[in-house]
Amino acid sequence: MRGSQKHVRLGSRGLAACGLPLLLVMLVMLAPSAAASAAEGSGFADLHTDRDAFTPSTETAPIGTLLTEGSYVFIDNRSAPSTNVYPELLFRAGVTDRFEWRFGISYASNAGGYLVTNAEGSEGPSDGTICYESNVLYGFKAVVTEQAAWLPKSCVIVEAFTPLSGAAFGTAPAVTYAWGWKSSEAWRLDAALRYVYAEGRVNWINKWQPSVVLRIPVTERWEVHGEYFSTFTDGAVDNATIPFLSPGTHYMLTKNWEIGIRLGWGLSQDAANFFSDAGFGWRY
Repeated sequence: MRGSQKHVRLGSRGLAACGLPLLLVMLVMLAPSAAASAAEGSGFADLHTDRDAFTPSTETAPIGTLLTEGSYVFIDNRSAPSTNVYPELLFRAGVTDRFEWRFGISYASNAGGYLVTNAEGSEGPSDGTICYESNVLYGFKAVVTEQAAWLPKSCVIVEAFTPLSGAAFGTAPAVTYAWGWKSSEAWRLDAALRYVYAEGRVNWINKWQPSVVLRIPVTERWEVHGEYFSTFTDGAVDNATIPFLSPGTHYMLTKNWEIGIRLGWGLSQDAANFFSDAGFGWRY
């Protein structure tokens, strides 16, 4: 309860027990129409944006192109003021068929570590006050393996986040390894493990962030997904397990312009109540 607001919450065990299976069942029910509709045409090739879900795509930006992504994120924290993150701009420049450079910038009011996006921030204050911070990210993404039978397509993302303003002062390195399979019906099952050496309130901490997402095309322009992701901290004053269940969707307005939204609910008392993430992808 915050002020006079009342929140009706399901227990974390109840959400974990019924939420994920229910989401997967709903996605599987879409399967027949998804496979048929996706086969109707191939004029709208997926942009494979990384902002589409917490789990990044295993694809790099096509050679000679610049893929620009951005979003606005709202996080309803349980015991702290809400977090707003924007514009989460990410520029991905394709250098070869297997390699891209990455550069981005983001701003947050009431930082708190974000934890629902691939942007990185400090843990924020613990006294309920609002803090503001901004940072830049820079790094690269490289394809490691191509899909062959049971061998998944995989990639590695190496990034660093340097603060421009706010209480954080050190550059936080992050490494992500993502892998996945694409079926003949154009389903994609992707998973990832992200490690961040992050700045805590009193010292530097380790953050481990596993995730898995099932992506299903409904038409050649429209895709839906269901995702589970979590953060485990190590070395913090109060270590936490922060899991989320998150459905999402995106729609291609043109062959080079995508819009999308994803929502999520925390599955433990350490996680935020709710988050929403609305954004775009533009390739040129």
